[in-house]
Amino acid sequence: MWRIAILEAHRANLVRPVPAVLAALWDRIAAALPPGGATAGTIVIGGAVAKHMQVTLEIGPKGKKVVAVAPDWPGLERGAKTSEDAIERLRSYIPRYSQVAKLAEMDAEFDTIKDVDVAEQYAGTGSTDFWGISFAFSSIDKQGMLGDELERELTLMRACWSFFDDVRSRVSAEMKRGPRGGGRDRDHIIRHTVAAEQDWARMIGVLTPDDAMLTGDGLKSHRDAYCQAIRDYHSQGKLAGKMAKWPLRYLIRHTAFHTLDHAWEMEDKDLTAERH
Repeated sequence: MWRIAILEAHRANLVRPVPAVLAALWDRIAAALPPGGATAGTIVIGGAVAKHMQVTLEIGPKGKKVVAVAPDWPGLERGAKTSEDAIERLRSYIPRYSQVAKLAEMDAEFDTIKDVDVAEQYAGTGSTDFWGISFAFSSIDKQGMLGDELERELTLMRACWSFFDDVRSRVSAEMKRGPRGGGRDRDHIIRHTVAAEQDWARMIGVLTPDDAMLTGDGLKSHRDAYCQAIRDYHSQGKLAGKMAKWPLRYLIRHTAFHTLDHAWEMEDKDLTAERH
C-alpha cells in the first residue's frame, strides 16, 4: 500500500518536507488510482503525516501494558492494557492535544488528521508494564534529525510548557481527591513536574538551582537553557546522559509527555467549576 511505503521511508529517514504543489499533485494522483492502490491524501509534510498520524506501539515485556506514541507530535502518547485500547485512548486525546498544536501555530497541519497508522511495534521495559508510560526507544526515536526537524520538535515541546503554565494559572489550588481521599494538590503536581524536568536537564549539562525552578524568570531561563543544550548536543551528534544515553527525540517527547500528562491531570481534577 502507498501509505505503508511512505511510512517505511519515513522510518528510514528518507522522506523530507514536501512542497505544497507536489503534495497537491500527489493527492490527485493517489485519488485517480484504483481502490487498494493508494490512500489519497496521506503524505509526509514537515516530518508529520497529514490526515493520518503515524503511531508506534511500545509493548511491555509481560504484555501487561501497551503505550501508543505519536512520534511526530511530542507529548501525545497514552497507555492501556491492549494495543487497541492504547490506540483508542490516544485518539480520544487528539482534541486535547489540538490546543498544544494551536499554541505551536501548527493547528492547520494537526487538524487535517483523521486517522492513525501503526508504523512500528517495539519492546518496552518493566517500567512500561508497571506505569503504562513509554520508557523505551523506537527506531524513530533513534533516527537523526535535520535542523528544521529539531526546531519543530522544540517548538512543540515549548507549546506543551505554555499549555502547562496556562492550566496551572487557572485551576484550583485544591484538587479533586480519589475515591479513598488520595491525590495531590496543584502545587505538589507543579513541583513534581518541574523537578523531574530538572533531573532530565542534568543529562545534557543544564544545572538549574531548585529555587529558580519555582520562579517565573528562573523557569524561563531554565527552559531556554534546556532547548539550547539540546541544540548543542544535536550539533555534536551526542545522546543525552552519561549512563542512560537517551536519544534527543526521546528526551524531547518524554519531557513533553510528562508536562502534558500533569497539565491534563490538573484539568481533570480542577474544582473551580464546582465552587461557582
